[in-house]
Amino acid sequence: MKLSIERGALLKAVSQAQSVVERRNTIPILANVLIEAEGDQAQFRATDLDIEVVDKAPAKVERAGATTVSAVTLHEIVRKLPEGALVTLVDDGTSGRLTVAAGRSNFALATLPKEDFPVMATAEYACNFAARAPELRRLFDKSKFAISTEETRYYLNGVYMHVSESDGGKVLRCVATDGHRLARVDADLPEGAADMPGVIVPRKTVGELRKLLDDDEAQIAVSVSETKVRFATPEIVLTSKVIDGTFPDYTRVIPTGNTRKLEVDASDFARAVDRVATVSSERSRAVKLTLDEDRLVLSVNAPDSGNAEEELAVAYGDERLEIGFNAKYLLEIANQIDRENATFLFNSAGDPTLVREGNDTSAIYVVMPMRV
Repeated sequence: MKLSIERGALLKAVSQAQSVVERRNTIPILANVLIEAEGDQAQFRATDLDIEVVDKAPAKVERAGATTVSAVTLHEIVRKLPEGALVTLVDDGTSGRLTVAAGRSNFALATLPKEDFPVMATAEYACNFAARAPELRRLFDKSKFAISTEETRYYLNGVYMHVSESDGGKVLRCVATDGHRLARVDADLPEGAADMPGVIVPRKTVGELRKLLDDDEAQIAVSVSETKVRFATPEIVLTSKVIDGTFPDYTRVIPTGNTRKLEVDASDFARAVDRVATVSSERSRAVKLTLDEDRLVLSVNAPDSGNAEEELAVAYGDERLEIGFNAKYLLEIANQIDRENATFLFNSAGDPTLVREGNDTSAIYVVMPMRV
């Protein structure tokens, strides 16, 4: 194998590949990236057996072939090469070394046989559709903060992507929850997605997918089966197993009868929570919200480190209410709100609270209160 490739294109392809590779591996080949050169392009493939990413980059291929080499080492080398350099990759197939040359730099990296590299079996996908990158980005970005990190409830360790009913008809919906807070985000249903099976996309996949969604003009080809999900652009294909479990019935925890309504400027609210939480003890991080006629007082009382209080002018016309929340959860939800106003709907101090952007119901959040 012999090919020449521009450093920028190589860096982009290898960085996507090396981030999938697990740092601690018992199987040496899984630390490697499979490089395949043919025609006028090079293909870089990496996997951790649950996720596989294939990245294509234009290259001048003098001799077609394939080999595998440490993904992290190759990435580090390419990252440190000067911008605009032309990188030559040569593998003669006998020495067990891949030569990486650029300008006066020359590296020889150990390789492993390409035949040992596991390639994810292609699944028959039940549903194929195209979605715009900004829509997918919004669905996952606004929901992923609520993904659970508890290994025991593994079926909550991802974002549940499925088709659901909304007021205006069918929608593509992403939901994540960890039992303390919940995010539910809707987008218009793309053409061809109506029969999509509901799947739980793992946390790591959601993180890798984010790199495909930066280009606002991109169309993402989405394929879904009961066991796998695939997101593809012309350059990158990300395939992942889905979490084998049943996502709980989240509709039961979304309150419908909350009538006490608070409207507050989202960024003012987030900054105020952040300020008063400075004195709270890390363990509880509880912030008390005291609501009265058009007035909100945020307070923290941490006996060992002090207390803090801040008042905000808000729109609130119901009876007085005192309710406590975990400061981190309030901040995360407030940071998801793109519009000016956040609307909080309360019932009582012991019931879950509903949060949304103004009157928009396409993204709603539920947060459980804390005793303060």
